[in-house]
Amino acid sequence: MIEGGCFCGAVRFRIDGALKGAQACHCSRCRKAFSGASSAYAEMADGSEFRWTTGKDELCTYTSAQGWGLAFCRTCGSTLCGIFDGKVHGVTLGTVDGDPGVQIEMHTFVGSKAPWDQIGGDAPQFEESPPPSTLSVGTK
Repeated sequence: MIEGGCFCGAVRFRIDGALKGAQACHCSRCRKAFSGASSAYAEMADGSEFRWTTGKDELCTYTSAQGWGLAFCRTCGSTLCGIFDGKVHGVTLGTVDGDPGVQIEMHTFVGSKAPWDQIGGDAPQFEESPPPSTLSVGTK
C-alpha cells in the first residue's frame, strides 16, 4: 500500500498495489507543471488500484490534447497525479509518503533541461523521448 497527499493536507490518496516506470522529464512543460527541475513521476503498476481517501472535491484538473492531464489540489496547488482518458495513470513521486518502492529509471528531454539543472544518479538520459522499447504501454 502506498499513501500520499498534497502540501496542505487537503487531498490524500491511496494505492493498493505498486508503482512502475519511474522517470524524470526535464522538458519546459513538465518543469512548469511540477514547479521544479523535472517531473519525478511513476505509473500505476498493472493490477494496482488508486483511490482518493480525502479531499476529492478539492481537486482541479487540467487536460491537454490526446486525453493526457494532471490533477492538482485547488488549495495549495500541488501536482498530485497524471490522468489519461479520465483515469489516474500515475503519481508524482514527491507527493508519496515514505518510500514509493521505485527509483528513477530514466531522464527524458534532457536536451531542453533548465541551464541550472544538474542531473545526478546513473539512470540513462535521453535528449528527447526514449526509444519505444524502454517505455511502458500507455506512457505519454
